[in-house]
Amino acid sequence: MTTRRHPLASALRVALLAAVPAAALAQPATPAGEREAVRLDTLVVTAQKREQQMQDVPIAISAYSGEFLEAYGVRDVTAIGNLVPGLQVQEQSPNNPGFVIRGITSDSGEANVQPRVSVFQDGVSISKSRGSVVQPFDLERVEVLRGPQGTLFGRGAQIGAVHLIQNKAFNGSEAGFTLGLGNYDSTLATAYANAPIVDDLLYGRIAVFHEKRDGFVENLSGGDLNGKDTNALRASFRLDIGDASSLDFIVNYQKDTPPGTAFRSGSIPTRTGSLDVLDRTADLNRADELGLDRTVRGVTLLGNFMLNGAWSLSTITGWRDFDSVEEFDADGSHIYALEFAEDAQGRQLSHEFRFNYDDGGRFTGFGGVSWFHEKGTQRVPMRFDERSFITMPAFGQQLGMHIPPLLPDGSPNTLITALPIGPGVVLPLKPFHQEQYTNSGETDAYELFVDGTFAATDRLNLTLGLRGTHEDVTAGYSADYFGVPSYLGLAGLGGSPNPAAPTNILFAPTDGWLTRSESFTSVVGRAVADYRFTDDMNGYLSFSRGRRPDVVNVDAAGSEIVDAEIVWSTELGLKGAVGNGRLVYDVAVFHYDYSNFQTSVQDRETLRYVPANGGNASAKGAELSLSFRANDALSAFFNYGYVDASFDDTDDDGNPQELAGNRFRLTPKHSASAGVDLGFDLAGGSRVYLRPSWNWRSHVYFEDANTPGIEQSGYALFNLRAGVRFGDHWDLGVYGSNLADKDYLIDAGNTGRLFGTPTYIQGAPRLYGVTLSGRF
Repeated sequence: MTTRRHPLASALRVALLAAVPAAALAQPATPAGEREAVRLDTLVVTAQKREQQMQDVPIAISAYSGEFLEAYGVRDVTAIGNLVPGLQVQEQSPNNPGFVIRGITSDSGEANVQPRVSVFQDGVSISKSRGSVVQPFDLERVEVLRGPQGTLFGRGAQIGAVHLIQNKAFNGSEAGFTLGLGNYDSTLATAYANAPIVDDLLYGRIAVFHEKRDGFVENLSGGDLNGKDTNALRASFRLDIGDASSLDFIVNYQKDTPPGTAFRSGSIPTRTGSLDVLDRTADLNRADELGLDRTVRGVTLLGNFMLNGAWSLSTITGWRDFDSVEEFDADGSHIYALEFAEDAQGRQLSHEFRFNYDDGGRFTGFGGVSWFHEKGTQRVPMRFDERSFITMPAFGQQLGMHIPPLLPDGSPNTLITALPIGPGVVLPLKPFHQEQYTNSGETDAYELFVDGTFAATDRLNLTLGLRGTHEDVTAGYSADYFGVPSYLGLAGLGGSPNPAAPTNILFAPTDGWLTRSESFTSVVGRAVADYRFTDDMNGYLSFSRGRRPDVVNVDAAGSEIVDAEIVWSTELGLKGAVGNGRLVYDVAVFHYDYSNFQTSVQDRETLRYVPANGGNASAKGAELSLSFRANDALSAFFNYGYVDASFDDTDDDGNPQELAGNRFRLTPKHSASAGVDLGFDLAGGSRVYLRPSWNWRSHVYFEDANTPGIEQSGYALFNLRAGVRFGDHWDLGVYGSNLADKDYLIDAGNTGRLFGTPTYIQGAPRLYGVTLSGRF
């Protein structure tokens, strides 16, 4: 097999430090006692647009090689989140994830709202929530940067970035596959092949992935929920141009059709009378009609061109689109009250030119320009039986009445066919009503950036980076109904009621599209000083400014601008190695000050959650990553993160804030993970391996309001992968996740909370199976 080449064409590659067991698994064994046999800091990265050892990069970064992820059986982004201090990944479905870095959550599906955490795939932003979850297969590595990364990653990386770097075609031949079976009728099949097409000029690589698993929640109305059904394909080609220039062309395709998400009401019992939201049953209408149909497509062209001995040019061109339709039962019960769907679409095109400078002297740097165009829509239709809808607590509160949702026999209460709301005023109730709203967003962003590092002494480096952004933004909104309008709209839930005519219940209708266009200009940047205390110890101090873009919010009542969220970050870090390189460590402490913190608040008239300015907030924390390799038979890792993030008591004018003292949602104060890799050689070239791992999170709230009951206490999950390798080609393994079969929640509140009936989503139970892999 020919050794891969790794040119700078993979632009925007991020440095890494923390979880360096990636290197431990990737390097070959050498005789005990030799320094290179145990050193873990051998990965070369280009986070600052030049090749560096990871310990030399003054950024808080965790990274794992594809080999490490495969060794521990990591096959989804949630599992990646379990490995990284300060990162949480919540996945209701591939269409509805939440990425949390150091307490900041990025999960809005609205087309006019930009994410706080950027997700990149080979340097191309895939950050929009409904298209950001892609299957992590055939990866070179995954990298997670913590803290504001606007200089390196652009306008969306307000508090961090997750970067998936895929294996590219190279000048050599290799192939492999993995087949697997497991409980819940799960099947796994993945394969890759790489070969030259034209010797020393053009190479090709193809990789495929399939995983399907029945849902682990039984739907009493039919079918199962919370399963997986993903198929993905990637083709890549590399063209070598001379000795030091190249082009990489990559095509990605993914199709997700899992069953529906098991929203479970905590106040409306199932038809069996259960109110236990962790009993792995649900009672949702529409049975097999629930679920997701999502397609994600992408084309990427990476270029790297050596201009002379000091200058090179890197280019990144990306096209991407996604289409998704998800059907879900938002009331979490078998009453026909909140039958929702979401139809989301997004298209984007981006290009970046970056000039890199390094003449071997004291100064290195880069500068360039980029352009990003994005256009998307999110349509949300809602269907319900008005006779059941009036039993929702939020509706009853507005009308000063309470109607039980179920009859004594457990069936839906649809006995009330008209609703008196005043003397001589009676509203007829229909068995079926449908209305919808749609939001849209279109953005053109132009960026100019520069970043340079000056070696003031042999030990001290000073870095300064700036990125300026100009955005042209257009947001839109429309709402309407289908068929006959609802008289319940006269009750005032849809905004200002019109006493002369029936209207919508929730979404005040608009006369076509309402739009607003605005332009914004901003600057973010970083200043870093890093100092090499010894050959094996570096420290750094950084100051940076991050920004989440302004939100143009439009609805039937008008429009407003939610000001850009600004964060000022201070971070101090120390990274190095001890014990002749056997133990590698990374320690970081940080403090954030936020202004115009963007959160979601409930509109008192429409009951929708809308973007709003939550005022001032702050966060402080610390992170520790350790990686140890005793010898070829034993290696281990440990990560710990502490985050104390909450809303301040007062705003800039000294006024009390509505969310004063509340902790950020989805943010445990403490999180930790650990793993051990044990290996024992057998006769005939075989090897037995045992890889237990563990992750733990402390208590979290699922909403910024910190509502009691909408929370999850701390819990730990235990996982294991074990097996036998037969020579260099075959691997027979078994795996298990959540081996203790722990019951826990991954989310609570959700859409049902808007109507007074919060819903809950269960985490995955014990999953186990067997795999067979071949490498050639």
